[in-house]
Amino acid sequence: MLDHGAAPPVEDTTARKTTVLTALTRRKPVERLVVEGGQGEGGTLRRSLSMWQLTMISIGATLGTGIFVVLGDAVPKAGPAITLSFVIAGLTALFSALSYAELAGSIPVAGSSYSYAYATMGELVAWVCGWCLVLEYGVSVAAVAVGWGEYLNELLDGTIGVTIPALLSSAPGEGGVINLPGLIVVLLAMVFLLGGARESALVNTIMVFVKIAALVLFCAIGFLGFKSGNYADFMPLGMAGVSAAGASLFFSYIGFDAASTAGEEAKDPKRDLPRAIMLSLLIVTVLYVLVAAVAVGAWNWKEFEDSEATLAVIMNDVSGQTFWGTLLALGAVISIASVVLTVLYGQTRVLFAMSRDGLVPRVFSRVSGRTGTPRVNTVIVSLFCAALASVIPLGKLVDATSIGTLFAFALVNIAVVVLRRTRPDMPRTFRVALGPVFPVLGFGFCVYNMFSLDAVTWVVFGCWMAAGLVFYFLYGMRRSRLASEQK
Repeated sequence: MLDHGAAPPVEDTTARKTTVLTALTRRKPVERLVVEGGQGEGGTLRRSLSMWQLTMISIGATLGTGIFVVLGDAVPKAGPAITLSFVIAGLTALFSALSYAELAGSIPVAGSSYSYAYATMGELVAWVCGWCLVLEYGVSVAAVAVGWGEYLNELLDGTIGVTIPALLSSAPGEGGVINLPGLIVVLLAMVFLLGGARESALVNTIMVFVKIAALVLFCAIGFLGFKSGNYADFMPLGMAGVSAAGASLFFSYIGFDAASTAGEEAKDPKRDLPRAIMLSLLIVTVLYVLVAAVAVGAWNWKEFEDSEATLAVIMNDVSGQTFWGTLLALGAVISIASVVLTVLYGQTRVLFAMSRDGLVPRVFSRVSGRTGTPRVNTVIVSLFCAALASVIPLGKLVDATSIGTLFAFALVNIAVVVLRRTRPDMPRTFRVALGPVFPVLGFGFCVYNMFSLDAVTWVVFGCWMAAGLVFYFLYGMRRSRLASEQK
């Protein structure tokens, strides 16, 4: 006899909730990450990079648009205290670099902070971190490419007396239709990367020496026009201005992360990666502060607003002739191109690692047997970045890059603390001093700088993260290699 008064069966959702939670928190063991290093679809990456080349990759990815171009946008926010802004951004980078050095020596793989998060905090956090790296690297390439065009025009004007018309050298909304120089420099970098990691590293090393020489030359010439009175009102916009400038200038320090993406192509990654990261950060910070101090000493801080190719213009103004500014513009054109090359390299290697784990399409982990590089990955990423560089203004790109980078760096600092607790006996070729103190400080600095960015940047970041989560739940969570193995 049927009991018509019986309640309908209640769906037991406990198991389903547990399954979803398990999927979001599943971790990839450190040992497996290391064993899989270099393995891709159809081939393996080649281990050909020395510590010197890794250091040059890190400097190449760091030293460029941040000082050659973004300085002109940042000085009006902070005034002469721009040197303090560089120090704040540098401290943020230092604490995070220490954490990167420890993790790079322990988990020397291509995915950088994405892989570190996968080993320590689970798949969802790893995806979020990887998605931030896509924003950091991809948008950074575009931003650097936009700045390259400014110095190219300065070089053309000083040598042959012509410039690329604004219609073809500016983004829509800034008086142009397309930024053709930005598009071209990304495609040139793509060609070099398709040739192989070792060949690209050689080209980058030459470019790094050129850019260091150009900045030393600027300091020598700029110091001749140094006026102490330019520092009289040191902090005209207060600490808020210094913080806002520091948050934007953090864009100038993101390159050291590129060295960690080369973990699967380094000859001795456990020894060389930590050294390369710390050495490159030291060199870059000294150059940044020195150049900023000389620039503000030579020019009143109010003159920086709306200036393009700032350092070249200052050299022309101080020397009273165009030769030195033209020479600096030549150095800037070469050096900024090296940033495009190395940051584009980092982007492809992060996507390579995510693809190998199944979180993005497998095409990104396909390796050419002839060159030992992810060629299809490189072409896809390059075309995407070239499109961004050709139509989006520099300022919007810089802030979007900064917030993505800061978020990823904050997660790296947490990962160090987690790995210390979960794997205390794991061999480490580098250890952050004072236990969790420095990683916690690194995390705090990252959060502080994130909240110094404007509301529009946060809205863009929120939309980017929402799109990433949709992609993960519709594609990545189901296609993950760990998910396939657990079925």
